[in-house]
Amino acid sequence: MRLTSVNVALPVNGTAIAKQPVEGPVAVTAEGLAGDGVGSPKHHGGPDQAVYAYGTVDYAWWSAELGRELAPGTFGENLTIEGLESARCAIGDRLAIGTALFEVTAPRIPCGTLARRMGDKRFIGRFRDARRPGLYLRVLQPGEVAGGDAVTLTPAPPGALPLLELQDLFYRRKAAKADLERALAAPIAARARRDLERRFEHSR
Repeated sequence: MRLTSVNVALPVNGTAIAKQPVEGPVAVTAEGLAGDGVGSPKHHGGPDQAVYAYGTVDYAWWSAELGRELAPGTFGENLTIEGLESARCAIGDRLAIGTALFEVTAPRIPCGTLARRMGDKRFIGRFRDARRPGLYLRVLQPGEVAGGDAVTLTPAPPGALPLLELQDLFYRRKAAKADLERALAAPIAARARRDLERRFEHSR
């Protein structure tokens, strides 16, 4: 796999979804990429969701689905990765890119901002049903990344929680206690953990 594009944006009118490709090495810290921001820190960003990645395999599917080409950054991702298909990933998978190291923590749960970005009020449901959520990442090793960098994926240990299983748990509000417990044992993002812990406490 290879890094096709590095995309950043600062918030405008409460959102930073309109990411644009940038040239040259970009610094990566525990909070994300230099020159990037989030519009709503309550719902986005933070160390466990510092970076968002989307793959060209998923882009190709969406281009066919929508009947038009989509430029890198369309989905608000920081890293557009050639050859990546998010549905095949698991929580705890690691991506080495440039001199930085990332770990998969959560799938993207779509919101109204994405629907407005795509000009389709039904897009929240379409994105969910497509099961191509992209990857939220925490930064395990700060460094620099640049378009053209090789991307090395190291799978999580056997038995790791599939990314789509965590996505399904978000929507399956009456999930079994054992399924919630399994997800809580994985290195998931803090926001997902808080949601599952509340549900676990009230489950039977």
